[in-house]
Amino acid sequence: MNLVWLRNDLRLDDNPALYHACQQGQPVAVLYCITPTQWRLHHESPIKLGFRQDALNQLGQALAQRGIPLEVIQAARFDDLPGCIVDHCIQRGIRKLWFNEEIPVDERHRDQQVVEALSDAGVRYEMQVSDQILPQPVFNQQGAYFKVFTPWYRAWLKQLPEIGDCTLPEPEAIAPPLPAPAAIALPGSEPYRRDLWPADEQHALSRLTHFVQERRARYSECRDIPSINGTSGLSPYLANGLLSPRRCLQVIRQLATMDGWEWRDDPWLRELGWREFYRYLMIGFPRLSRNQPFKLQTRALQWERNEEGVVAWQQGRTGFPLVDAGMRQLRQTGWMHNRLRMLTASFLCKLLLVDWRIGEAFFMEQLLDGDFASNNGGWQWSASTGCDASPWFRIFNPTRQSERFDPEGQFIRTLIPELATVENRLIHNPPPALREQLGYPQPVIDYRQARERVLERFRVLT
Repeated sequence: MNLVWLRNDLRLDDNPALYHACQQGQPVAVLYCITPTQWRLHHESPIKLGFRQDALNQLGQALAQRGIPLEVIQAARFDDLPGCIVDHCIQRGIRKLWFNEEIPVDERHRDQQVVEALSDAGVRYEMQVSDQILPQPVFNQQGAYFKVFTPWYRAWLKQLPEIGDCTLPEPEAIAPPLPAPAAIALPGSEPYRRDLWPADEQHALSRLTHFVQERRARYSECRDIPSINGTSGLSPYLANGLLSPRRCLQVIRQLATMDGWEWRDDPWLRELGWREFYRYLMIGFPRLSRNQPFKLQTRALQWERNEEGVVAWQQGRTGFPLVDAGMRQLRQTGWMHNRLRMLTASFLCKLLLVDWRIGEAFFMEQLLDGDFASNNGGWQWSASTGCDASPWFRIFNPTRQSERFDPEGQFIRTLIPELATVENRLIHNPPPALREQLGYPQPVIDYRQARERVLERFRVLT
């Protein structure tokens, strides 16, 4: 029997390990490992675990229809898995374990430990290459890892045609249907916004097709406006492995071929490229998985201890309306618009001068689409500590950002009911008396003073 170990790849479509295991002409089972202590160490959010729980139960039913059982074992941490998995393989008579490669350091170390334990026990294994769009890293002319996104992206685009149509179909049924499996409950999981993101693979695929066909053309125009549905909304499905990034590429290329436009110029493909770039950096620079900045000189940056400011930021009570609206969206839905992720991260790191790692962990603890590589990359970009990051002297002005991206205050009013009646010209920075009247806080900082402070901190590092 072949055993497929699923981790962050909870799908039937374009799943290399599952597909190839099912092609062997032998019985197949699927394994999922519950590791609650490790999840807490990785700051996995309770709602993400709720989403994953639903996804597992949906997947278990789909696998049962194909004659494939979904089996579950539990261990506290990754370090406990080698013995547990080997014992499970021996008890079930498993001849070969299949799994897809993962990128972060802890996951790679876990897999190496499991491989060594399997070899000692005489159980074969097959690791499939990562389900990134390009399975192998792209290097510069010196054979080293790129450190800037744009030249990496050009090299990445050049190699995409070489891989052809690399996506794999769902596996066919390999045995008669099985009875419906028992429901799986994940420790620490909490309800999430099922109305916004049903944890269903078919919904993810349908949503991808709808976005590319109906809304992709206006993506550049709409993506920065938080009050409208201008983004794909697919990040929870990509982050939890219900959707393959290669499938996203394939759908883009198919539509481009049909409609006669150049798929390499697609702005949403560039965003998928950023997602791949952050994974690429995790491979080339393992310190990123160890709470270290990419720019090592920024380790000397003097951060502030500002517990009151952090709490105000977390609760959406900073007194800067668009920042607060973004943070309240995060707490209410488990998701935040990308423009607001940059703004709120910049506010914490640059204006409150709080260590980016505090914000990185808090986002992971709240996000439905928490993705370690992308979250780390985004926070280091905002803090000017990362690879190809925002220049250290770029400081987002929260009021100007609000006036530019929510000019009529539509998004602010939706998330901050205290300001629902404030007129457009005042909503981005209500006067003190009006704030007091409406119960909305005064600004926690003076923007100009905070800006000069962070600039001085960075100047001493240059």
